[in-house]
Order: sequence, then C-alpha cells, then structure tokens
Amino acid sequence: MTPREQLRNVALFAHVDAGKTTLTEQMLFLSGRTRALGSVDLGTAQTDWLDVERARGISVRMATTVIPWKGATINLIDTPGHIDFVAEVERALQALEGAVLIVSAPEGVQAHTEMIWQTLRSRKVPTLLFVNKMDRAGADADTVLAEIASLTDRDVILQQPHGAAEAFSAVTALDHDRLVDRLATFDGAVLEQYVTSGSVAPSYLHERLRAAVGAAAAFPVLFGSAKLGIGVVELLNAIEQYLPSPPPGAVDRAASGVVFKLDSDAAMGRVAYVRLFGGRVRARDLLHNATQGYDRKVTQIRKMYAQAHEDVSEFAAGDIAAVCGLGPVRAGDVLGDPASVPRPSAMSMPLLSVRVRPTQPGDFPLVLAALQELADEDPLLDLQWIHDVRELHIKVMGVVQVEILQSLLQSRFHLDAVFDPPTVIYRETPARAGEGYEAYTMPKPCWAILRFLIEPGPRGSGLTYAAHVPANRLLLAYQREVERRVPEALRQGLLGWQVTDLKVSLVDGQHHLVHTHPLDWSIATPMAIMNGLAATGTTLLEPLYQFRLTVPEEFGRKVMGDLLRMRANVESQSVNGGRHVVEGHLPVATAVDYPAQLGMQTGGRGVLAAWYGGYQPAPGDVHQTRARIGVNPLDRAKFILAMRGALTPQ
Repeated sequence: MTPREQLRNVALFAHVDAGKTTLTEQMLFLSGRTRALGSVDLGTAQTDWLDVERARGISVRMATTVIPWKGATINLIDTPGHIDFVAEVERALQALEGAVLIVSAPEGVQAHTEMIWQTLRSRKVPTLLFVNKMDRAGADADTVLAEIASLTDRDVILQQPHGAAEAFSAVTALDHDRLVDRLATFDGAVLEQYVTSGSVAPSYLHERLRAAVGAAAAFPVLFGSAKLGIGVVELLNAIEQYLPSPPPGAVDRAASGVVFKLDSDAAMGRVAYVRLFGGRVRARDLLHNATQGYDRKVTQIRKMYAQAHEDVSEFAAGDIAAVCGLGPVRAGDVLGDPASVPRPSAMSMPLLSVRVRPTQPGDFPLVLAALQELADEDPLLDLQWIHDVRELHIKVMGVVQVEILQSLLQSRFHLDAVFDPPTVIYRETPARAGEGYEAYTMPKPCWAILRFLIEPGPRGSGLTYAAHVPANRLLLAYQREVERRVPEALRQGLLGWQVTDLKVSLVDGQHHLVHTHPLDWSIATPMAIMNGLAATGTTLLEPLYQFRLTVPEEFGRKVMGDLLRMRANVESQSVNGGRHVVEGHLPVATAVDYPAQLGMQTGGRGVLAAWYGGYQPAPGDVHQTRARIGVNPLDRAKFILAMRGALTPQ
C-alpha cells in the first residue's frame, strides 16, 4: 500500500483534440508502465479501449491508470475533452488533489478550456498548465502565454521552448533569477529573502513555489509535444514536485468514499472506481452505500493500469482503487460516511431529450436494461421508462453523445435502436405568488389537508422548500413525507415541463388521528401543488447556450446574420489574426443543427463552442408544451381514482 505522502491524484483536462490521450500514452511509456507507445491515430492507445473511441479517435469515458515516477505513485485520470461528455469531467473532479490543464499551442485557450479553468478555480484545485503541440504549424508560445495571462495573474513560466512548429526541438528550465523575480511579485517571503540577502537559494525557491501551487495560488506553465515526447519527462517531474499529496489524518476515520466511475467485467460484474477520503477498505469488508441505503461485501480490490489490473488486499484514505462486489452501485454514489466526501461540481446539464426505439420490438426489455446500465454509469442520462405509452427517453448534452450511445448499444450490448432527433428540454417557473390548497378527506378512509405558498425564486435557484406548521397540527413524519413528494409534484407543470426557480412553503396542514394514512400525502401533495400553480400561472423558460463562435474574417457578416436569426444575444465580438470571434448567449432550440451548417458554410474552418448558459423566459411567440404523463392532478376526481388504483391511466 502506497504511503500517503507518495500519492498524487491527478487528472488531465483540456479542450477536445488538445492531446490528452497522447500525453497519457507517453507518460505510461516513459515511466516503464507500457513497453510500446500507444497511438490514438492507430487505435492502439491504452486508455482509449472502447471500440467507439478507437474508431473515432476521441475519448468518451474517463480512463484511470497508475504511473510510478521517482518514488511517487500517480493515480492519473484522462478525461474526455468533448463538451458532450462534461459529466465525466465533473465526476473526475471529486477524485483528485491536482490537475494538469492542457492547452493546444496552435488553437490556444478555447472556450471549453476557460470553463474547466473556472471550475478548477472555484474548487481551488492546484493546477499545472501544459502547452502541448508546440511542434504543430501555427504554434506560438507568446500568443498562448498572453491568453493564459488573461486567465490568471499567477502564472509561473518554468521553461523556455526552443523553436516552434517544425523547428520545435526542446525545452530548457527557465533562468533561476527570472523565477525569483516572478515569485517575488506575489510571494512576500521570497521578496523579503531577496531584499535581505540579495539572493534566493534554489531549494527555498522550490519550497515556496510548491507551497504556492498547493494552495492554488500559483500555476506553473510548461511546454512540450506529446507526439514527439518532448517536455513529458519535465511534466512528470513537475507533477511529482509541485502537486500535493492527499491530506493527512484521514486513515483513522470511518471508511468514506465516492464512486466516480463504473466499468463492467465479464467475471466480476459491476466494477466501481472509488476515491477513498477516510478510513481503509479491505477485501471481505462490509461497505455501506449511503446514497442507496444498502450494504455489500467487497469481493475484490484492484489497482488499474489502463486495461490491466493487479489485485490488492486493501487501500486507504487518499488512494483510488477499483472495487468489486458493490451490487447495483451507480456513479456518484457515496460509500460509508458522507461527511468527508466533497460535493460534486455542476459544470453543465443535459438540455436535450431523446426517445429511443428498439429496431426489433422484442428487444424492448434488453434495450431498457442496457440503457439502465449506461444511466448507472452516467446518471445525467436520467433514463425514463414511461410505462403507460411504452416509451424510453434519455437526456443528452448534444448530438455527438447520441451517436456514441447508439454505437455503444451496438458494440457493447449487440442491440440496434433508433434514436429520434433530440428535442429541447424547456422548464416552467411561477409567474407570480399564490396559494395551493387541498383537503383530501373523501372517499374515506383518508384525511390530508395542505396549504402551500408558492413564490417565484431567483433564476437558477431551483427549488427551495420550507415548512411552518406545528407538529400538533401535522405530525413531523407526515411533514417529511410531504417534503419528499413536493419535487415529484413539480416534475410536470401546467405546460408539462419541470417547474423550477421557486420557493414552496408549507403554511398549514392537518392530519386525522383515525383516518389519515401515510400514503394520503402522495395524493394530496400533487393536487395542492397543481392547485397552487393554477393560481400563480407559469412562465415558459427556454435553455441557453453560452457560446464562442470563431470564423475566418470573410465569414463574419454571414455568421452575424445567422446569429440574429437564431435570436442570439451577442455580448462581444472582435477580429484577431484574421479570425472573427463572437461571444454571447444563444437559445438551444435555434442552435441544435447549427454546428453542421456552420461547417458546410465555412469549409470546416468555423468553430462553435457552446456550453450550458442557464434558462431565461421564452419570448411571447414561443409556445412549447409537453404531453402530460399520467392523470393531471387538476382533474381531481380522476386523479384520486387513478392513485387509489380504481382507474387505469390512459
């Protein structure tokens, strides 16, 4: 078992095609973990092992491997770069202490790079920046450094690249005095040492830089070419020297961890990749799944080396391992004590819904089971099986994810299915404040009286709930049941969409000592909530992309016309180096097919980077409703009969 001080839990992040997987392959090769250098282009990369990844040359799932380096053990996570798979990035953030953000030298800092950077900063993750592809045409170190400087004023350049593009040949360490000058601009201790003695010892400078990096107060910048293997040794050295080990003192606590990735194994079933934050886990231990509320016995613990693994008897706080035997575990599940597990990051959310139809009707149960397994691995898919109409629906980030899911069904499960064109996921929010009331007292035995105050909330606030009813009027156990039922009742509003950005307050309620049954609240709550929404009315909310559009200057006028037609809110535009750059917000509904259109218009030279930009009220001429599933609680008599099993929903 590796001592905590020698562990480094590190993830690689970047925009798509910045070279993360190639860099991982070089690290594996240079560390001696692999004997041959894998290639993305040839489909031999160790960490891109899915058929669809090798066929497309992109990563769609995070990959984990262990790299030994100068006495340290680096648990390395290679994350996907495409925005459609940002959920993988979110889960990786729960497992690490350090990050390497890769910037492609020819393309510079991309919009997705900025989004990852801001997320790393919000979580105060110690980060190294690696400027990759210095050997490619268009590589310009000065331009990239200027863009990095726009991200942070604490960048610390550690190297001098020699040449660029075809002339790129090596990197050398930056002059010691220049590093002293840089650190002295924001580290008072370095400045004081220099003023007092006239010099700063290299060991002291290293100590101060390591402390600053560990506190996420300084961000070293390195250069290289993963394809040529230049600068990779220096990056591995920087990971070992500057990125922190896991925090001390956690091994003696109760076992506590999070599942950040799932795999399947033909012999062992579901394999859960666990980052442990407290205690230790041994084979045969009984481990509690706090998210789902069950216990399972650990049957095997593995250290993963890309596609290979080594069985180990235990692992401890700070480490990462693959655990077998945890039953129906899902990605994101918390194991053991939840108190020590950091909250997950929310970088994005699915804005599109897709209906999935098996090509062979008899395959319906198999497709349902396969999609459920994929949804356990990526809970944001939010699989919905609508029994009444026999339909399967999933939520996705974009059309690339749809194509990947269809390929996975074929290659992994040997199933064919049709994925309907994605539809936009709208939402609703209360138009004004109002009350919802329900007195469910007939037909007996039943008694549940509720009164809610429903108020609009700030945009992006979701649901805020509060109860202000004394326990002698409504038992606390019943109040907890009402609280549990409120989010369910808000899944479908007056227009059929989920209701959000609101405050719901339980202001009155009453139970009956004889007639009340706990299930009465599952009937009364949605009726009272829908009664309240009928009083408040709802406003349709449409989802937005935040976007950056980059095209050759000659296409600028054309794309500005496109953006106007798509109802874009243009917030900035500029022309740099012959490229027209436009930034702003764009309705998802008008932009779903635009990337393909842009590619045809510009001969593939236009780039649209788009990510979640929130929801806003839709214009008055946009009317989008969704058919309700099940009986509407506003049809009170029919809803009661249906909920009591006296009526089959149509």
